[in-house]
Amino acid sequence: MGNLEVLTETYTPLSLEQGLRQLSLDFPGKVVFTTSFGLEDQAITHAILANQIEIRIATLDTGRLFQETYDVWQKTNIRYGAKIEAFYPNEKEIQHFVEGNGPNAFYDSQDLRKECCRIRKLVPLDAILKDTEVWVTGLRKDQSGFRTEMSIFESDPQRNLIKYQPLLLWSFEDTWKYIREHNVPYNILHDKGYPSIGCAPCTRAIEPGEDFRAGRWWWEQESKKECGLHWVDGKLTPKKG
Repeated sequence: MGNLEVLTETYTPLSLEQGLRQLSLDFPGKVVFTTSFGLEDQAITHAILANQIEIRIATLDTGRLFQETYDVWQKTNIRYGAKIEAFYPNEKEIQHFVEGNGPNAFYDSQDLRKECCRIRKLVPLDAILKDTEVWVTGLRKDQSGFRTEMSIFESDPQRNLIKYQPLLLWSFEDTWKYIREHNVPYNILHDKGYPSIGCAPCTRAIEPGEDFRAGRWWWEQESKKECGLHWVDGKLTPKKG
């Protein structure tokens, strides 16, 4: 998979576009970018599609997304002439979960919330990442206290791949600047106090002074506010395998 320290040293000076293009050359046909159509993801999507970089783009449609998320998905396809791949939860698993626990069971306990995330996000994600060597994500350090120690390249030993976070050192303001300079379609919920957007029932706008991710799973303890996409054995995926 490559030496992570060498990769980090090589890629850190590169621009967003340069890094993504180099990645596509270093790992031809083995790179996938997963988007949830948030601000960071839209910046990466623009860099890939506007520069015709050979990297797959896929998304998880959990079935509980905001209408505004579907709107920006449609606008993105139209703007770039793209067909972003969509992956969905298993129908029988969703049916069993909802019939057994109710449509909003995730509010009742953390275990039920995690099970909902597993069915709607983690299982489809595994399908996206099958036969992939590099997973590109839109993580930034200042999104969460748990992400401050992350590196541009991380090992995900559970999935036997490496992760590339090209925006890791960007600020929220840097991301907005890129979006505006390139006139990139974005989710209008960002203009209404939603810096981080997930499923509609599990996301609210934040108040001035609140943490960036305070609107995600707001009824749970701060230390638990991750869905599990970037966690292995209860921890964020480590830097070194």
